[in-house]
Order: sequence, then structure tokens, then C-alpha cells
Amino acid sequence: MPAENQWSRRQLLQTGMAAGSAMLVGSARTDAAETPPGNSKIVTSTADLVAFWTFSEEAGQPRVSLGTKQKHPLKEVGGPIARVKGGPFSGYAADLNGKQYFSIPYAETGDLNIGGPDAQVSMFAAVRIVNLKQSRTIAGMWSEGKGANDDTGTRQYSLLMNMPTYGGPNKLVPHISAEGGVTRRADGSAFPWCADYAATAHEVPTEKWCTLGFTYDGQYIRAYINGVLDVMDLDPVKHKRTDPYFTEEGPDGKDRGMNPYYHGRGIFRYDPLKHAKTKIGGADFTVGARYAVGSMLGEATIGKFGGLAVFNRALADEEMERLHKAANVEALNK
Repeated sequence: MPAENQWSRRQLLQTGMAAGSAMLVGSARTDAAETPPGNSKIVTSTADLVAFWTFSEEAGQPRVSLGTKQKHPLKEVGGPIARVKGGPFSGYAADLNGKQYFSIPYAETGDLNIGGPDAQVSMFAAVRIVNLKQSRTIAGMWSEGKGANDDTGTRQYSLLMNMPTYGGPNKLVPHISAEGGVTRRADGSAFPWCADYAATAHEVPTEKWCTLGFTYDGQYIRAYINGVLDVMDLDPVKHKRTDPYFTEEGPDGKDRGMNPYYHGRGIFRYDPLKHAKTKIGGADFTVGARYAVGSMLGEATIGKFGGLAVFNRALADEEMERLHKAANVEALNK
């Protein structure tokens, strides 16, 4: 065979091998996450960050906090939780089906265990909620107990959705509890439930990516949808808050508001020396579910979680808007 023909043959073989390799690489890339639209560095550079999960880990693995002193591994409960493509910060998201959730045992919560009379807290989540037909949970340290009038709960802070009892149907309803159990009026009389929560003017978006968040500065709870403080004034009749607790026990004897909502009594902290005989034990930190009406899954969430951050101070409005823009959820909704 002439030399030039041998060279041509080798060139064709090499070209074919290169093309085959490119096809294999291209095939492998289809299994990888797309480049995330969000900027996780904006979250990790925000002061007083306690935990930040991007849910990049495969099913069966703990989800670990990014850019924080403590790793806060979230453990799967109910079996492996699916990892799907499309999250804002890592290119992935955890896909919750309403029968599973994440948890950190109370004894391992570390600096997530935020409580005390002067405590502050903020939470930010990038999520895609699928079903909001009943009360649902984003995250928090929130163990309610077995139902109405049960005062054994160890509630601390939580970001919840859809609470119609006191005017929050399908709304974002962040809760803070000073008592752990049921809310008590100034005279010591009790509500059947924890009644201390803000409620947004608008409903939580469903079937699309959004950001949800709240802040608590030791005085007011504020709820945010897509980076905006979703202000709503109190209408006692419409919001089922005609009790004097809501209308007369706020600042200067006025009402507590709705969003922002006045709650100036701090955050419950479980003390085994004080509470072992009267409470159910310190609340775990959970994502996607909470202990309510005697069950962990009765009000579990269906949807995708692409980012979750907790801070031990109240973020400013501008910071919450900045976090929303960092998630760039609009790109995921195209």
C-alpha cells in the first residue's frame, strides 16, 4: 500500500476514534447537572450564616452544609430521597414525595439550636412546591405534639405554609414560639394551638420555582415571597384574629399586625432540667416535615428543594432580596 494511503487510513481511524470519544463524553455529560443559574457565593458570604444546603449529593447520602463551621448533615428519613437535575445553586435538587424528609437529631443540632429571650433567626429557601392542599413544612425546629390543647410541644422556629386557623390559608406562615407548647395570653390562659405566626398577603406559588423566607429580630416576624416582604395588615374578622391577644396585646396596647407580626417574647429553648416531665423532648431540625398531630408525615411537603439557608440574626429586606436574586429561580421557570 502506498505511504500516502497508509497515512490516510491512519488519519481516518484516529478521526473515528476521536469522534467516538466525543460521543461518549457527550453522553456522560447528559447525566451531569446543568450549570446552576444561581450564585451560591452570595449566600455563603452573607454574615451570620449557620447552615446552607444546596442538595447536590446523590440519594442515599447525607446533605451537608456549604461554607459554614458546622456541617449539619441532613439525614434521610423514610428511604433515599431522589436527587434530580435543575436546582438553583448546585444544578440539583432534592425531590420530596410527601413520605420522606430530612432530619438532624436534637442532640446534634449544634448552632441550629437557636433560642432564648434575645434570639434572632432568619431562613431562606429556594423550592418548587407541588401540592399545597394542606399544611406543609419547609424547615425548622418545631415539634407540636399530638394535637389541639397539647402543651407538651417543643416548638422553636419554623417556616410553614397553609395555616387557615388564624388567617393563613395557602399563605407563607413563619412561626416563632416562646412557650414551646400552646400560645398563652398575658393572663396565662391558653390557645388550643401555637397562634404566633405572620401570614403573607399572597399565596405561596406552586408548580414553579420560588424563594420563601422569614426573619425574626426579637420583636417582629416578617415573611418574604420571592425576596419581597409581602406586607399584610391585620383584619381581625377576616383573619380570625378577633381575640384580644391579637388586637390589644401588641406594642402600646395595639394589635400585633399580620405581616410583620409582633412577637416580642423570644424563642423557646428546651431545658431537660425544667421540661423533662412536661415536654416531649427537644425538637429535631427537620426539612420537609414536622411532628404535628402525633405524626411526622401528616403534613409533609411534596416538591423540590434546591437551597436552604439559616442565619442566627434577622436579615434586612435588602439582604433577603439579594438572596432571592442569587437563586435566579426565573431561569429555572423558563
